[in-house]
Amino acid sequence: MIRDACAADAAACAAIYAPFVSDTWISFEIEAPDEAAMALRIADYAASHAWLVAEVDGKIAGYAYGSPHRTRAAYQSSCDVAVYVDPAFARQGFGRALYDALLPRLAGRGCHAAFAGIALPNEPSEALHRAAGFTPLGIYREVGWKLGGWRDVGWWQRLL
Repeated sequence: MIRDACAADAAACAAIYAPFVSDTWISFEIEAPDEAAMALRIADYAASHAWLVAEVDGKIAGYAYGSPHRTRAAYQSSCDVAVYVDPAFARQGFGRALYDALLPRLAGRGCHAAFAGIALPNEPSEALHRAAGFTPLGIYREVGWKLGGWRDVGWWQRLL
């Protein structure tokens, strides 16, 4: 089931996200947000764009959200998107289901273009975005330093 996230989902979302922060360069954050910080993110992004969770038998399998792309006024109709799936539920279609629910919701809220940054290499994420209709735009080379090395970020876009 795909549904709107609420504050009660913050602990599960934080638990899903934490290993991506601490063990990979998929997220460029250095410190994983705790439950309280995640609850604030859920509230902020749900109000401005959308934050959805995939729930299976009462367990959160993953989440996806839209957020502002940039702060200047002309960017108001663009958004950034992200999806994170618990590794226990990986490659079962949850990422695609989340995007299939999120992207129309964002379009309904006036978003015209969605952008996703993918820290490279990350073939599973690239495949997901390709399947969800995103096209690659280019690569920011050596844009972030994480886990002892410079990391590239590929940028993808989908017009909504």
